[in-house]
Amino acid sequence: MSPIDRLGVWLSGHRIRRTVGDLARQDVADFGCGFEAAFMRTVVSSVRSATLVDLALAEDLKAHPKITAIEGVLPEALEAITDASFDVILCMSVLEHLWDPQQALSEFRRLLRPGGVCAVNVPSWRGKRALEFSAFRLGLSPAAEMDDHKAYYDPSDLWPLLVRAGFLPHNIKCFRHKLTLNTFAICRN
Repeated sequence: MSPIDRLGVWLSGHRIRRTVGDLARQDVADFGCGFEAAFMRTVVSSVRSATLVDLALAEDLKAHPKITAIEGVLPEALEAITDASFDVILCMSVLEHLWDPQQALSEFRRLLRPGGVCAVNVPSWRGKRALEFSAFRLGLSPAAEMDDHKAYYDPSDLWPLLVRAGFLPHNIKCFRHKLTLNTFAICRN
């Protein structure tokens, strides 16, 4: 993991703790968690269960008794999961890599329990320049990841997608964070 990625994971973790709250005894999903599931490793001892979804996951995560590991492509990998399975859904820096983020967000809404919380982080248009400079000029981030970006989201771009996914407008908080380089949304079900 690059230094930029480690900083991003730490900042997202801080934001999750401040906005989502305590994950203890919750059924938590992390969609697009990364091979090592860096954030989930920091909280797995306190959650009731963790469902991790990514293209590939580390062997120790797949063997962990609290973890359900699903290897596959989003959003298709979510189709077999039962409705209303999770108290908390996390999706950090993933939607920008998907061709159909709307379908993914609709799946998140379907999988969230009543009273549950979905947290989404995406790079903003302002962040696009910083991310590309970091990747292509400084070599601090993987260039292939930046070339895989299909979209960037300011709050005005992300908010309508969340509403179309079925989240009620009064239950959505969508704002800039990470020095305005990212957009963060908290959706309560």
